[in-house]
Amino acid sequence: MSSPLHELVTALAAPWVVLSPRSGQLTGSGAEGVYARDRRILSHLSVTVDGREPIPVHVDERDAATHQYVAMVEGLGDTRHDPTVMLYRTRTVDSEGLTERITLVNRSRSAIEGRLDVALGTDLAGTAAVRSGAATGLPQLAPLPDGPGRTRWESDDTRVVVTADPGVSATPRVEPGEEFTITVRVTADFPKSNTGFSIEPPAERTPYDVTVRCDDKRVERWLDRSLEDVRALQLAADDDRYLGAGPPWYLTLFGRDSLISSGMLIPVDPTLAAGTLRALAARQGTKVDAGSAEQPGKIPHELRAEVADHGGGLVLPAVYYGTHDATQLWIMTLHKAWRWGMPADEVRDLLPNLKRALTWMKEYADPDDDGFLEYVDESGHGLANQGWKDSNDAVQWPDGTLATVPIALCEVQGYAYAAAVKGAELLDAHGESGDEWRTWATALQERFREEFWVDGYPAIALDGAKNPVAGRASNMGHLLGTGLLDADEEQTVADVLAGEDLNSGFGLRTLSTAMTRFNPLGYHTGSVWPHDTAMTVQGLFASGQADVASSYVEGLVRAAEAFDYRLPELYGGRGTGVESTPTPYPLSCRPQAWAAASAVAVLVAAFGIEPDVPGGTLAINPADSLPWQVLELDGLRVGGEKLSLRFENGSVVVVEGPENAVISANADSPR
Repeated sequence: MSSPLHELVTALAAPWVVLSPRSGQLTGSGAEGVYARDRRILSHLSVTVDGREPIPVHVDERDAATHQYVAMVEGLGDTRHDPTVMLYRTRTVDSEGLTERITLVNRSRSAIEGRLDVALGTDLAGTAAVRSGAATGLPQLAPLPDGPGRTRWESDDTRVVVTADPGVSATPRVEPGEEFTITVRVTADFPKSNTGFSIEPPAERTPYDVTVRCDDKRVERWLDRSLEDVRALQLAADDDRYLGAGPPWYLTLFGRDSLISSGMLIPVDPTLAAGTLRALAARQGTKVDAGSAEQPGKIPHELRAEVADHGGGLVLPAVYYGTHDATQLWIMTLHKAWRWGMPADEVRDLLPNLKRALTWMKEYADPDDDGFLEYVDESGHGLANQGWKDSNDAVQWPDGTLATVPIALCEVQGYAYAAAVKGAELLDAHGESGDEWRTWATALQERFREEFWVDGYPAIALDGAKNPVAGRASNMGHLLGTGLLDADEEQTVADVLAGEDLNSGFGLRTLSTAMTRFNPLGYHTGSVWPHDTAMTVQGLFASGQADVASSYVEGLVRAAEAFDYRLPELYGGRGTGVESTPTPYPLSCRPQAWAAASAVAVLVAAFGIEPDVPGGTLAINPADSLPWQVLELDGLRVGGEKLSLRFENGSVVVVEGPENAVISANADSPR
């Protein structure tokens, strides 16, 4: 029986990743394997000694890319209770492949002699086929002779080469206190993409010197591990870095995921957002194509080198545009990057893309011209829901009835309002009028107030008949901080979010426990997603709802501790009332980009850092209350300069900041 994805150990240096059980053995079961560029490069990589598998003892995850698997070997060595013959497998992935050092160590009193065998195999299955189960039972490819110590496999222009030194089999004599090692190296050559896009490693992985000091040491461990994972998730399109969403299924460029992640990380890695913006702008839609959901000005949903058949009729083109929020998020991320100090010429170069993105909202995103942005899958083989909650049952009524299309999500309207206002500001700053978009945003705000409120909160969406879909869900949390709601409305939403039906104690449930089809392990119908919680926390802090925000931050810290400080893509929403640690979601990616970025997002939001580098100001608006007595962030970047802040005894001190900044709010000047 294969292990669920959440139980597998992940070694990562994008685009290469290894998923294995804690034994380190890859047996071809389930999702186990070595992956790169949407392909399972190896499905088998197992070790035996005298025909027996070593007994797993320990996994030492030294960093995101290097793990050591420790096992004891039976049948060799001294016949006493202490293990005297051990096998150590040191596995390291890098941007070009995998290296594994398999070392037999003799701590017994006499020499040992045993046959050490390394078994290798591959089906070269696509990640979509592995995820859907279509790869189950695929035959192993026949190895091809490739010289001493070398083995290769070839299929569909993909070639895998394994070298083993001194070979994949050996019968060494190992004296007491000595050891014997076989070193295995795995590399691959891939076919040229027919879309012009390929999943490539960055020229270099940007290191992070950002540190946090907190009286709750869990916060420090959470940030450290999150930044380590962010570094491992980096990929590049040409020279532009972005984050792959999550291994192994989503390790490529996504519109929504990569924008949200890079936007959260602007304070620690501003060039990541700039690269993501450029990579997506280069692939902005230019024509109307129902099959790929492309439209002029639209930012793509995901890019791959080939068509991805996910099973069940979901077949996505290599370049797929089926997202109704990535375009607005692109505008919002550009505005944030500009305010944090993205170089003026780089911002200016993207103004044509900005104008095309704004035009998409008006001319294409509202097909029935009712003033709201709504979607419907016209292809018949794409995503039925095109917000971040993109599963088929993500939008439902309290009795479980699925909403009919076209669907206008509440958070999509919030993003659109923010994109119009922020886009107008960018246009004004560059000598063009943004009045048209401010007027458009005001009209959207008025319509939203009239149509979306139901039972005292914003509806999840409007359905195809323009009925507000009732039921409390996390969607409304994304409205906070967009400007779409006024102060009283934000207070109302914060009060709803504070309820125990949504606050699990480990984060924000995607769907209220009061809903008929609430499922704590439903992908978007009751589970908790860290990024969903973090985006809501950002809005809560921005709207002055510090107590509710802090409650959710505490929940994320509890969850981070439970998952060894590597938050997964999502986890169960049963809550602290019935479990001491959150139930893992069996198919959750871990690490995952926006889950890792969430650690930075909530800490920056707690300090209320609002720079305006073009305007020469830096506002620090710390929350009225935080879950900690001491919190210090060191090494943030604003306009190329360092920013370090310390919260202690209820006030914030700017330890180091930009020289020309105007420090405002409840903060002291740099010392």
